[in-house]
Amino acid sequence: MAVNLPLPQAADLKPVRGVQLGWAEAGIRKADRKDVLVLTVPEGTAVAGVFTRNRFCAAPVQVCREHLAAGKGIRAIVVNTGNANAGTGEPGLAASRATCDALAGQLGVAPQQILPFSTGVILEPLPVDRLVAGLPQALGRLAEDHWLQAAEAIMTTDTQPKAASRTITLGGKTVTLTGISKGAGMIRPNMATMLGFIATDAAVAQPVLQQLVKYAADHSFNSITIDGDTSTNDSFVLLATGQSGAALIDSESHADYAVLRDAVTDLAQELAQMIVRDGEGATKLMTIRVEQGQSVAECRQVAYAVAHSPLVKTAFYASDPNLGRILAAVGYAGVDDLDVDRVNLWLDDVWVAKDGGRNPDYREEDGQRVMQQAEITVRIALGRGQAQATVWTCDFSHEYVSINADYRS
Repeated sequence: MAVNLPLPQAADLKPVRGVQLGWAEAGIRKADRKDVLVLTVPEGTAVAGVFTRNRFCAAPVQVCREHLAAGKGIRAIVVNTGNANAGTGEPGLAASRATCDALAGQLGVAPQQILPFSTGVILEPLPVDRLVAGLPQALGRLAEDHWLQAAEAIMTTDTQPKAASRTITLGGKTVTLTGISKGAGMIRPNMATMLGFIATDAAVAQPVLQQLVKYAADHSFNSITIDGDTSTNDSFVLLATGQSGAALIDSESHADYAVLRDAVTDLAQELAQMIVRDGEGATKLMTIRVEQGQSVAECRQVAYAVAHSPLVKTAFYASDPNLGRILAAVGYAGVDDLDVDRVNLWLDDVWVAKDGGRNPDYREEDGQRVMQQAEITVRIALGRGQAQATVWTCDFSHEYVSINADYRS
């Protein structure tokens, strides 16, 4: 059961001019479920992405990088769930390329204009024949208002689809942004999310879009963790069709750039937090905010040490205010010259640790009150600078173990 996460409603997901989506039930892993998504965009669409830094990156990630670098202009993406096509060697690369060839042939474009994505079980051959056989069904369903079905088609252990929209005004023109994401476990992105796609009808030059997608990823998907595992397939892609009529944003100094950047980042943060709220077995959402550091990187380092600690995560699951575990994680985070006598810790509004020790005014019943909430903020002040960073995570429950122990069955 996701933490305070309402189901997205199709009527709230706004079509993006130029983007069409269709899905198929191809039986990639299980019968009678949406498991293939095709998304098409018009000629001239700018596309940018960031991908996993896991050295064991999946075949589709390698092919996506090749096709983006080719610069031929992306016209479609294809996603399959149920099989990650990772750890599959040369046959896996051949399967990803065969998928692109098949879709390109049906769309009348070049294979290098297709981006393939896969998610699911690692180290198993991709049943590419089933995937290719499902493409006509997906193409027959192409429409601009199929964002909810698209979100359903990329799910694996997710308990519900993840999707949201925004509208902004650029130069007097209404601009729409809609995005979907998936992920519930094996989440500690080192670039983006497991899979995330945001489309907008703003007009953006490709080099500018690449800077924008990196900025948005760093402030959203790169700030979440469920279990500390960086997947082999992480991908976050931003598409700009340019069909809103708004002026082309051709530099970061353009008057409209900051407005679009903030809207994309806000939407990406919502999609990223949906992943944490729907973490495998999650019962609580924790915001880990570290401030007064010497650098953002240092603050993130401390925040991730806390967010990754199994002892911290299980204490939150049990609503046990065993908060010395948080200080221990801060201490081993790797800030070698940290002066612990300047560290302060709050649990929401409760001041727990003051100047490196227990706050004399702290009462355990106050900590217990906060720990019983579904959403909790942990604030840590390092007392050594002005930088700050925020990471979102969830607790560890019995269900997390059960889901991952039984995932392949």
